[in-house]
Amino acid sequence: MKSAVVLPDVLLRHAAARPQATALCFGERRFSYGELARRAECAAARLWHDGGVRAGDRVAYLGLNHPDQLTLLFALARIGAMLVPMNFRLAPPEWEAVLADCTPRAVLHDEAWREAARALAQRYGLASHDIEALAGEPAPGAAPDHAAPSAPALLVYTSGTTGRPKGAVHTQANLLANMAAAQAVQSLDAADVVATMLPMFHVGGLCIQTLPALYAGASVILHARFEPGAALAGFERDRPTLTLQVPATLRALVEHPDWAAADLSSLRAVWAGSSTLPHQWVQAFHARGVPVCNVYGATETGPFSIALPPAQAFSHAGSCGWPAPGVELRLAHLQQEVGEVLLRAPNVVQHYWPEQPARDAEGWFHTGDLARLAADGSCTIVGRAKDMIISGGENIYPAEIENLLAEHPDIAECAVLGVEDARWGEAVVAAVVLRPGGAVADDALDAFLRQRLARYKLPRRYVRLEALPKTALGKVQKAALRSRLAPQAGPLPS
Repeated sequence: MKSAVVLPDVLLRHAAARPQATALCFGERRFSYGELARRAECAAARLWHDGGVRAGDRVAYLGLNHPDQLTLLFALARIGAMLVPMNFRLAPPEWEAVLADCTPRAVLHDEAWREAARALAQRYGLASHDIEALAGEPAPGAAPDHAAPSAPALLVYTSGTTGRPKGAVHTQANLLANMAAAQAVQSLDAADVVATMLPMFHVGGLCIQTLPALYAGASVILHARFEPGAALAGFERDRPTLTLQVPATLRALVEHPDWAAADLSSLRAVWAGSSTLPHQWVQAFHARGVPVCNVYGATETGPFSIALPPAQAFSHAGSCGWPAPGVELRLAHLQQEVGEVLLRAPNVVQHYWPEQPARDAEGWFHTGDLARLAADGSCTIVGRAKDMIISGGENIYPAEIENLLAEHPDIAECAVLGVEDARWGEAVVAAVVLRPGGAVADDALDAFLRQRLARYKLPRRYVRLEALPKTALGKVQKAALRSRLAPQAGPLPS
Protein backbone atom coordinates (compact mmCIF):
# COMPACT_ATOMS: atom_id res chain seq x y z
CA MET A 1 0.00 0.00 0.00
CA LYS A 2 1.20 3.50 -0.77
CA SER A 3 2.57 5.57 2.10
CA ALA A 4 0.12 8.40 1.34
CA VAL A 5 -3.57 7.63 1.75
CA VAL A 6 -5.39 7.35 -1.59
CA LEU A 7 -9.04 6.86 -2.49
CA PRO A 8 -8.96 3.05 -3.03
CA ASP A 9 -7.71 2.70 0.57
CA VAL A 10 -11.20 3.64 1.80
CA LEU A 11 -12.51 0.23 0.74
CA LEU A 12 -9.32 -1.76 1.12
CA ARG A 13 -8.77 -0.97 4.80
CA HIS A 14 -12.32 -2.06 5.75
CA ALA A 15 -12.10 -5.10 3.45
CA ALA A 16 -8.95 -6.17 5.32
CA ALA A 17 -10.28 -5.52 8.84
CA ARG A 18 -14.01 -6.31 8.44
CA PRO A 19 -14.52 -8.12 5.12
CA GLN A 20 -18.01 -9.41 5.96
CA ALA A 21 -19.35 -6.12 7.33
CA THR A 22 -22.19 -4.63 5.25
CA ALA A 23 -21.04 -1.74 3.11
CA LEU A 24 -24.05 -1.27 0.86
CA CYS A 25 -27.63 -2.47 0.43
CA PHE A 26 -29.58 -1.88 -2.77
CA GLY A 27 -33.05 -3.39 -2.73
CA GLU A 28 -32.54 -7.07 -1.95
CA ARG A 29 -28.84 -6.96 -2.79
CA ARG A 30 -26.21 -6.71 -0.09
CA PHE A 31 -22.54 -5.91 -0.64
CA SER A 32 -19.94 -6.48 2.07
CA TYR A 33 -16.79 -4.37 2.24
CA GLY A 34 -14.82 -7.34 0.99
CA GLU A 35 -17.12 -7.77 -2.00
CA LEU A 36 -17.22 -4.06 -2.81
CA ALA A 37 -13.42 -3.90 -2.79
CA ARG A 38 -13.21 -6.96 -5.08
CA ARG A 39 -15.75 -5.43 -7.47
CA ALA A 40 -13.69 -2.24 -7.63
CA GLU A 41 -10.52 -4.19 -8.45
CA CYS A 42 -12.36 -6.21 -11.08
CA ALA A 43 -13.87 -3.09 -12.62
CA ALA A 44 -10.46 -1.41 -12.74
CA ALA A 45 -9.04 -4.42 -14.62
CA ARG A 46 -11.89 -4.37 -17.15
CA LEU A 47 -11.61 -0.61 -17.64
CA TRP A 48 -7.85 -0.87 -18.19
CA HIS A 49 -7.61 -4.03 -20.32
CA ASP A 50 -10.94 -4.00 -22.20
CA GLY A 51 -11.82 -0.30 -22.15
CA GLY A 52 -8.40 1.21 -22.72
CA VAL A 53 -8.89 3.65 -19.85
CA ARG A 54 -5.64 5.28 -18.73
CA ALA A 55 -4.56 7.74 -16.06
CA GLY A 56 -6.14 11.14 -16.64
CA ASP A 57 -8.99 9.75 -18.78
CA ARG A 58 -12.65 10.51 -18.09
CA VAL A 59 -15.50 8.00 -17.97
CA ALA A 60 -19.11 9.25 -17.82
CA TYR A 61 -22.06 7.61 -16.11
CA LEU A 62 -25.71 8.34 -17.00
CA GLY A 63 -28.30 6.66 -14.82
CA LEU A 64 -30.09 6.45 -11.51
CA ASN A 65 -28.25 5.72 -8.26
CA HIS A 66 -26.56 2.33 -8.60
CA PRO A 67 -24.08 0.40 -6.43
CA ASP A 68 -21.62 0.16 -9.29
CA GLN A 69 -21.59 3.93 -9.61
CA LEU A 70 -19.50 3.73 -6.43
CA THR A 71 -17.57 0.74 -7.76
CA LEU A 72 -16.77 2.81 -10.84
CA LEU A 73 -15.46 5.73 -8.78
CA PHE A 74 -13.04 3.54 -6.80
CA ALA A 75 -12.00 1.58 -9.89
CA LEU A 76 -11.16 4.71 -11.82
CA ALA A 77 -9.24 6.04 -8.81
CA ARG A 78 -6.95 2.99 -8.95
CA ILE A 79 -6.18 3.80 -12.57
CA GLY A 80 -5.79 7.52 -11.87
CA ALA A 81 -8.79 8.36 -14.04
CA MET A 82 -11.94 10.43 -13.41
CA LEU A 83 -15.63 9.69 -13.01
CA VAL A 84 -18.00 12.16 -14.70
CA PRO A 85 -21.47 11.64 -13.15
CA MET A 86 -24.08 13.02 -15.55
CA ASN A 87 -27.32 14.62 -14.43
CA PHE A 88 -30.12 12.53 -15.93
CA ARG A 89 -32.54 15.44 -15.45
CA LEU A 90 -30.78 17.56 -18.06
CA ALA A 91 -31.88 17.88 -21.67
CA PRO A 92 -29.88 16.05 -24.38
CA PRO A 93 -28.19 19.27 -25.61
CA GLU A 94 -26.94 19.82 -22.06
CA TRP A 95 -25.52 16.29 -21.92
CA GLU A 96 -23.85 16.93 -25.25
CA ALA A 97 -22.24 20.09 -23.89
CA VAL A 98 -20.73 18.09 -21.03
CA LEU A 99 -19.38 15.39 -23.34
CA ALA A 100 -17.98 17.95 -25.77
CA ASP A 101 -16.22 19.68 -22.90
CA CYS A 102 -14.66 16.72 -21.09
CA THR A 103 -14.33 14.20 -24.01
CA PRO A 104 -14.75 10.97 -22.00
CA ARG A 105 -13.39 7.60 -23.02
CA ALA A 106 -16.82 5.94 -22.64
CA VAL A 107 -20.37 6.39 -21.34
CA LEU A 108 -21.67 3.85 -18.85
CA HIS A 109 -25.36 3.56 -18.04
CA ASP A 110 -27.98 1.63 -16.10
CA GLU A 111 -30.99 -0.14 -17.57
CA ALA A 112 -33.32 2.85 -17.18
CA TRP A 113 -31.09 5.16 -19.24
CA ARG A 114 -29.73 2.60 -21.70
CA GLU A 115 -31.26 4.04 -24.86
CA ALA A 116 -30.46 7.67 -24.08
CA ALA A 117 -26.86 6.84 -23.15
CA ARG A 118 -26.27 4.73 -26.24
CA ALA A 119 -27.70 7.39 -28.52
CA LEU A 120 -25.52 9.98 -26.84
CA ALA A 121 -22.39 7.84 -27.09
CA GLN A 122 -23.07 7.02 -30.72
CA ARG A 123 -23.39 10.71 -31.56
CA TYR A 124 -19.87 11.31 -30.25
CA GLY A 125 -18.33 8.05 -31.41
CA LEU A 126 -17.86 6.76 -27.87
CA ALA A 127 -18.17 3.29 -26.41
CA SER A 128 -21.19 2.68 -24.17
CA HIS A 129 -21.55 -0.11 -21.63
CA ASP A 130 -24.09 -1.34 -19.11
CA ILE A 131 -22.71 -0.63 -15.66
CA GLU A 132 -24.05 -4.01 -14.46
CA ALA A 133 -21.38 -5.72 -16.59
CA LEU A 134 -18.55 -3.62 -15.20
CA ALA A 135 -17.69 -5.86 -12.26
CA GLY A 136 -18.15 -9.28 -13.87
CA GLU A 137 -15.26 -11.65 -14.50
CA PRO A 138 -12.05 -9.61 -14.58
CA ALA A 139 -9.93 -9.17 -17.65
CA PRO A 140 -6.54 -10.94 -17.68
CA GLY A 141 -4.30 -9.35 -15.09
CA ALA A 142 -4.94 -6.53 -12.67
CA ALA A 143 -4.98 -2.86 -13.53
CA PRO A 144 -1.78 -0.98 -12.65
CA ASP A 145 -2.04 1.10 -9.51
CA HIS A 146 -1.80 4.79 -10.40
CA ALA A 147 -3.77 6.06 -7.41
CA ALA A 148 -2.26 9.25 -5.97
CA PRO A 149 -3.51 12.05 -3.72
CA SER A 150 -3.00 14.60 -6.50
CA ALA A 151 -4.72 12.48 -9.17
CA PRO A 152 -8.06 13.89 -10.37
CA ALA A 153 -10.86 11.49 -9.42
CA LEU A 154 -14.21 13.22 -9.91
CA LEU A 155 -15.32 15.78 -12.49
CA VAL A 156 -18.65 17.35 -11.49
CA TYR A 157 -20.37 20.04 -13.49
CA THR A 158 -21.92 23.03 -11.77
CA SER A 159 -25.66 23.56 -12.12
CA GLY A 160 -25.31 26.56 -14.41
CA THR A 161 -27.70 29.02 -12.71
CA THR A 162 -25.44 31.91 -13.73
CA GLY A 163 -24.23 30.74 -17.13
CA ARG A 164 -22.43 27.86 -18.85
CA PRO A 165 -21.79 24.93 -16.49
CA LYS A 166 -18.15 24.36 -15.50
CA GLY A 167 -16.51 21.10 -14.49
CA ALA A 168 -15.02 21.14 -10.99
CA VAL A 169 -12.01 18.80 -10.76
CA HIS A 170 -11.86 16.95 -7.43
CA THR A 171 -8.62 15.16 -6.69
CA GLN A 172 -8.39 12.07 -4.51
CA ALA A 173 -6.98 14.31 -1.74
CA ASN A 174 -9.96 16.68 -2.08
CA LEU A 175 -12.42 13.80 -1.68
CA LEU A 176 -10.57 12.29 1.26
CA ALA A 177 -10.39 15.64 3.07
CA ASN A 178 -14.12 16.09 2.54
CA MET A 179 -14.84 12.59 3.89
CA ALA A 180 -12.76 13.21 7.00
CA ALA A 181 -14.47 16.53 7.74
CA ALA A 182 -17.94 15.13 7.12
CA GLN A 183 -17.28 12.07 9.27
CA ALA A 184 -16.05 14.21 12.16
CA VAL A 185 -18.94 16.67 12.21
CA GLN A 186 -21.62 14.00 11.73
CA SER A 187 -19.92 11.67 14.26
CA LEU A 188 -20.15 8.85 11.73
CA ASP A 189 -18.88 5.46 12.83
CA ALA A 190 -19.21 1.82 11.83
CA ALA A 191 -22.50 1.43 13.74
CA ASP A 192 -24.28 4.01 11.58
CA VAL A 193 -26.73 3.21 8.79
CA VAL A 194 -27.05 5.95 6.18
CA ALA A 195 -30.05 6.18 3.85
CA THR A 196 -28.93 7.67 0.52
CA MET A 197 -31.75 8.71 -1.78
CA LEU A 198 -30.58 11.99 -3.31
CA PRO A 199 -28.93 11.60 -6.73
CA MET A 200 -25.24 10.78 -6.66
CA PHE A 201 -24.65 12.72 -9.88
CA HIS A 202 -24.42 15.68 -7.51
CA VAL A 203 -21.74 16.18 -4.84
CA GLY A 204 -24.50 16.47 -2.24
CA GLY A 205 -25.82 12.94 -2.73
CA LEU A 206 -22.35 11.47 -3.21
CA CYS A 207 -20.06 13.40 -0.86
CA ILE A 208 -22.04 14.71 2.14
CA GLN A 209 -22.95 11.29 3.58
CA THR A 210 -22.45 8.40 1.14
CA LEU A 211 -18.66 8.51 0.75
CA PRO A 212 -18.12 9.63 4.36
CA ALA A 213 -20.20 6.63 5.50
CA LEU A 214 -17.93 4.26 3.58
CA TYR A 215 -14.91 6.13 4.94
CA ALA A 216 -16.21 5.44 8.47
CA GLY A 217 -17.06 1.80 7.76
CA ALA A 218 -20.80 2.41 8.13
CA SER A 219 -23.59 0.81 6.06
CA VAL A 220 -25.31 2.63 3.20
CA ILE A 221 -28.90 1.91 2.19
CA LEU A 222 -28.96 3.09 -1.43
CA HIS A 223 -32.23 4.08 -3.10
CA ALA A 224 -32.27 4.35 -6.89
CA ARG A 225 -34.06 7.68 -6.52
CA PHE A 226 -36.08 9.67 -4.01
CA GLU A 227 -39.75 8.82 -3.62
CA PRO A 228 -41.39 10.09 -0.41
CA GLY A 229 -43.53 7.04 0.29
CA ALA A 230 -40.60 4.67 -0.24
CA ALA A 231 -38.39 6.90 1.91
CA LEU A 232 -40.83 6.89 4.83
CA ALA A 233 -41.28 3.12 4.54
CA GLY A 234 -37.52 2.72 4.42
CA PHE A 235 -37.06 4.69 7.63
CA GLU A 236 -39.20 2.11 9.41
CA ARG A 237 -37.88 -0.99 7.61
CA ASP A 238 -34.15 -0.22 7.39
CA ARG A 239 -33.78 1.76 10.63
CA PRO A 240 -31.23 4.29 9.31
CA THR A 241 -29.52 6.56 11.80
CA LEU A 242 -28.84 9.35 9.29
CA THR A 243 -30.15 10.59 5.97
CA LEU A 244 -29.55 13.57 3.70
CA GLN A 245 -32.36 15.66 2.24
CA VAL A 246 -32.92 19.01 0.51
CA PRO A 247 -35.79 21.49 1.04
CA ALA A 248 -37.92 19.97 -1.75
CA THR A 249 -37.63 16.44 -0.34
CA LEU A 250 -38.20 17.60 3.25
CA ARG A 251 -41.44 19.14 2.06
CA ALA A 252 -42.42 16.02 0.10
CA LEU A 253 -41.90 13.88 3.20
CA VAL A 254 -43.89 16.17 5.50
CA GLU A 255 -46.77 16.51 3.03
CA HIS A 256 -47.01 12.77 2.29
CA PRO A 257 -50.11 11.01 3.68
CA ASP A 258 -47.88 8.56 5.59
CA TRP A 259 -45.95 11.30 7.42
CA ALA A 260 -48.02 11.40 10.61
CA ALA A 261 -47.71 7.64 11.20
CA ALA A 262 -44.14 7.27 9.95
CA ASP A 263 -41.63 5.79 12.40
CA LEU A 264 -38.66 8.16 12.55
CA SER A 265 -37.30 6.83 15.83
CA SER A 266 -34.09 5.40 14.36
CA LEU A 267 -32.95 8.76 12.98
CA ARG A 268 -30.52 10.59 15.23
CA ALA A 269 -30.41 13.44 12.70
CA VAL A 270 -31.55 14.51 9.27
CA TRP A 271 -28.94 16.49 7.39
CA ALA A 272 -30.02 18.90 4.71
CA GLY A 273 -27.85 20.35 1.97
CA SER A 274 -28.93 23.91 1.24
CA SER A 275 -27.90 27.52 1.82
CA THR A 276 -31.17 28.15 3.64
CA LEU A 277 -33.89 25.81 4.88
CA PRO A 278 -37.58 26.80 5.00
CA HIS A 279 -38.61 27.10 8.64
CA GLN A 280 -41.84 25.14 8.35
CA TRP A 281 -40.23 21.92 7.07
CA VAL A 282 -37.47 22.09 9.66
CA GLN A 283 -40.00 22.61 12.43
CA ALA A 284 -42.04 19.63 11.25
CA PHE A 285 -39.05 17.34 11.91
CA HIS A 286 -38.15 19.15 15.13
CA ALA A 287 -41.68 18.57 16.37
CA ARG A 288 -41.01 14.85 15.92
CA GLY A 289 -37.80 15.14 17.95
CA VAL A 290 -35.47 14.77 14.94
CA PRO A 291 -32.84 17.51 14.57
CA VAL A 292 -32.40 18.94 11.08
CA CYS A 293 -28.76 19.84 10.52
CA ASN A 294 -27.84 22.21 7.72
CA VAL A 295 -24.68 21.74 5.68
CA TYR A 296 -23.49 24.50 3.39
CA GLY A 297 -21.11 24.23 0.48
CA ALA A 298 -20.78 24.25 -3.29
CA THR A 299 -19.83 21.84 -6.03
CA GLU A 300 -16.33 23.28 -5.79
CA THR A 301 -15.98 22.98 -2.00
CA GLY A 302 -16.42 19.31 -1.37
CA PRO A 303 -19.21 20.32 -0.51
CA PHE A 304 -18.90 19.80 3.27
CA SER A 305 -17.77 23.29 4.31
CA ILE A 306 -20.02 24.83 6.99
CA ALA A 307 -22.26 22.65 9.12
CA LEU A 308 -24.78 22.83 11.95
CA PRO A 309 -24.27 19.85 14.30
CA PRO A 310 -27.22 18.07 15.98
CA ALA A 311 -26.44 19.58 19.39
CA GLN A 312 -27.12 23.07 18.03
CA ALA A 313 -29.82 22.23 15.48
CA PHE A 314 -32.76 23.19 17.70
CA SER A 315 -31.21 26.38 19.08
CA HIS A 316 -29.71 27.61 15.77
CA ALA A 317 -32.44 26.81 13.23
CA GLY A 318 -31.85 28.99 10.17
CA SER A 319 -28.08 29.00 10.60
CA CYS A 320 -25.57 26.96 8.58
CA GLY A 321 -23.47 26.51 11.69
CA TRP A 322 -19.68 26.63 11.90
CA PRO A 323 -16.80 25.83 9.53
CA ALA A 324 -16.01 22.11 9.37
CA PRO A 325 -12.58 20.92 10.60
CA GLY A 326 -9.86 22.20 8.29
CA VAL A 327 -12.11 24.80 6.65
CA GLU A 328 -11.27 28.49 6.88
CA LEU A 329 -14.10 31.01 6.48
CA ARG A 330 -13.75 34.72 5.75
CA LEU A 331 -16.37 37.36 4.92
CA ALA A 332 -15.18 39.80 2.27
CA HIS A 333 -16.43 43.29 1.36
CA LEU A 334 -18.32 43.70 4.63
CA GLN A 335 -21.29 46.06 4.61
CA GLN A 336 -23.48 46.29 7.70
CA GLU A 337 -21.92 43.06 9.01
CA VAL A 338 -22.80 41.16 5.81
CA GLY A 339 -20.10 39.94 3.43
CA GLU A 340 -19.31 37.42 0.72
CA VAL A 341 -18.39 33.94 1.96
CA LEU A 342 -14.82 32.95 1.05
CA LEU A 343 -13.63 29.43 1.83
CA ARG A 344 -10.17 27.90 1.95
CA ALA A 345 -9.76 24.22 2.72
CA PRO A 346 -8.16 20.96 1.52
CA ASN A 347 -11.50 19.82 0.09
CA VAL A 348 -11.82 22.90 -2.19
CA VAL A 349 -10.92 22.18 -5.82
CA GLN A 350 -8.00 23.99 -7.38
CA HIS A 351 -9.35 24.30 -10.88
CA TYR A 352 -12.15 23.75 -13.36
CA TRP A 353 -11.72 21.49 -16.34
CA PRO A 354 -9.29 21.61 -17.94
CA GLU A 355 -7.11 24.24 -16.22
CA GLN A 356 -9.22 27.27 -15.27
CA PRO A 357 -8.39 28.40 -11.70
CA ALA A 358 -11.21 27.98 -9.17
CA ARG A 359 -9.46 29.83 -6.32
CA ASP A 360 -7.74 33.19 -6.03
CA ALA A 361 -4.00 33.65 -5.60
CA GLU A 362 -4.25 33.13 -1.83
CA GLY A 363 -6.27 29.91 -2.20
CA TRP A 364 -9.72 31.34 -1.38
CA PHE A 365 -12.82 30.16 -3.21
CA HIS A 366 -15.30 33.00 -3.72
CA THR A 367 -18.77 31.50 -3.26
CA GLY A 368 -20.85 34.49 -4.32
CA ASP A 369 -23.04 33.94 -1.25
CA LEU A 370 -23.62 36.63 1.35
CA ALA A 371 -23.64 35.83 5.07
CA ARG A 372 -23.42 37.30 8.52
CA LEU A 373 -21.63 35.83 11.52
CA ALA A 374 -23.16 35.72 14.98
CA ALA A 375 -21.20 36.44 18.15
CA ASP A 376 -20.70 32.68 18.65
CA GLY A 377 -19.16 32.37 15.17
CA SER A 378 -22.13 30.63 13.56
CA CYS A 379 -22.86 31.59 9.97
CA THR A 380 -26.20 32.50 8.41
CA ILE A 381 -26.56 32.81 4.63
CA VAL A 382 -28.68 35.81 3.62
CA GLY A 383 -28.57 35.43 -0.17
CA ARG A 384 -26.47 35.59 -3.31
CA ALA A 385 -24.30 38.66 -3.87
CA LYS A 386 -25.70 39.02 -7.38
CA ASP A 387 -29.25 38.80 -6.00
CA MET A 388 -28.87 41.49 -3.33
CA ILE A 389 -31.37 44.29 -3.86
CA ILE A 390 -30.44 47.93 -3.27
CA SER A 391 -33.67 49.87 -2.93
CA GLY A 392 -33.63 53.50 -1.81
CA GLY A 393 -30.03 53.05 -0.66
CA GLU A 394 -30.90 50.08 1.61
CA ASN A 395 -29.47 46.58 1.16
CA ILE A 396 -32.20 43.95 1.05
CA TYR A 397 -31.48 40.22 1.05
CA PRO A 398 -34.08 38.13 -0.83
CA ALA A 399 -33.58 34.99 1.27
CA GLU A 400 -34.88 36.79 4.36
CA ILE A 401 -38.16 37.60 2.62
CA GLU A 402 -38.41 34.24 0.85
CA ASN A 403 -38.06 32.31 4.09
CA LEU A 404 -40.93 34.25 5.66
CA LEU A 405 -43.22 34.00 2.62
CA ALA A 406 -42.60 30.23 2.51
CA GLU A 407 -44.30 29.98 5.91
CA HIS A 408 -47.60 31.36 4.58
CA PRO A 409 -50.14 28.53 4.32
CA ASP A 410 -51.30 29.55 0.84
CA ILE A 411 -47.83 29.76 -0.73
CA ALA A 412 -46.21 26.66 -2.22
CA GLU A 413 -42.96 28.37 -3.22
CA CYS A 414 -41.63 31.83 -3.97
CA ALA A 415 -38.68 33.85 -5.23
CA VAL A 416 -37.84 37.46 -4.40
CA LEU A 417 -35.77 39.69 -6.65
CA GLY A 418 -35.18 43.30 -7.57
CA VAL A 419 -36.34 44.90 -10.80
CA GLU A 420 -35.30 48.28 -12.16
CA ASP A 421 -37.27 51.15 -10.69
CA ALA A 422 -36.92 54.85 -11.62
CA ARG A 423 -37.64 56.09 -8.11
CA TRP A 424 -35.99 53.51 -5.86
CA GLY A 425 -33.23 52.17 -8.12
CA GLU A 426 -34.60 48.68 -7.59
CA ALA A 427 -38.01 47.59 -6.41
CA VAL A 428 -38.63 44.37 -4.50
CA VAL A 429 -40.86 41.94 -6.40
CA ALA A 430 -42.07 38.62 -5.01
CA ALA A 431 -43.00 35.87 -7.47
CA VAL A 432 -45.25 33.38 -5.69
CA VAL A 433 -46.72 30.02 -6.61
CA LEU A 434 -49.91 29.33 -4.68
CA ARG A 435 -50.90 25.96 -3.32
CA PRO A 436 -53.88 24.28 -5.02
CA GLY A 437 -56.96 26.15 -3.86
CA GLY A 438 -54.85 28.88 -2.30
CA ALA A 439 -55.94 32.51 -2.58
CA VAL A 440 -54.41 35.42 -0.75
CA ALA A 441 -54.56 39.15 -1.49
CA ASP A 442 -51.50 41.40 -1.67
CA ASP A 443 -52.50 43.38 1.40
CA ALA A 444 -52.85 40.13 3.37
CA LEU A 445 -49.31 39.14 2.35
CA ASP A 446 -48.07 42.58 3.37
CA ALA A 447 -49.76 42.21 6.75
CA PHE A 448 -48.20 38.75 7.15
CA LEU A 449 -44.70 40.09 6.45
CA ARG A 450 -45.03 43.40 8.28
CA GLN A 451 -45.06 41.62 11.62
CA ARG A 452 -41.44 40.53 11.12
CA LEU A 453 -39.95 42.76 8.41
CA ALA A 454 -38.98 46.42 8.18
CA ARG A 455 -41.33 48.36 5.93
CA TYR A 456 -38.65 49.11 3.30
CA LYS A 457 -38.16 45.35 2.77
CA LEU A 458 -41.78 44.68 1.84
CA PRO A 459 -42.34 43.67 -1.79
CA ARG A 460 -43.79 46.45 -3.90
CA ARG A 461 -45.46 43.88 -6.12
CA TYR A 462 -46.56 40.27 -5.87
CA VAL A 463 -46.56 38.24 -9.07
CA ARG A 464 -48.51 35.01 -9.16
CA LEU A 465 -47.03 32.32 -11.40
CA GLU A 466 -47.94 28.75 -12.21
CA ALA A 467 -44.32 27.68 -11.63
CA LEU A 468 -40.87 29.15 -11.07
CA PRO A 469 -38.15 28.60 -13.71
CA LYS A 470 -35.62 26.14 -12.29
CA THR A 471 -32.49 24.22 -13.16
CA ALA A 472 -32.52 20.43 -13.34
CA LEU A 473 -31.36 20.41 -9.71
CA GLY A 474 -34.34 22.48 -8.61
CA LYS A 475 -32.56 25.81 -8.14
CA VAL A 476 -34.60 28.86 -9.11
CA GLN A 477 -33.19 30.56 -12.19
CA LYS A 478 -33.43 34.14 -11.05
CA ALA A 479 -31.84 35.52 -14.21
CA ALA A 480 -34.63 33.98 -16.29
CA LEU A 481 -37.23 35.16 -13.79
CA ARG A 482 -35.80 38.69 -13.77
CA SER A 483 -35.98 38.85 -17.56
CA ARG A 484 -39.59 37.76 -17.40
CA LEU A 485 -40.47 40.40 -14.81
CA ALA A 486 -38.38 43.27 -16.20
CA PRO A 487 -40.32 46.49 -16.93
CA GLN A 488 -39.55 46.29 -20.65
CA ALA A 489 -41.31 42.93 -20.75
CA GLY A 490 -44.63 44.69 -20.27
CA PRO A 491 -47.01 45.02 -17.34
CA LEU A 492 -46.50 42.59 -14.50
CA PRO A 493 -49.28 40.07 -14.08
CA SER A 494 -51.56 40.67 -11.14
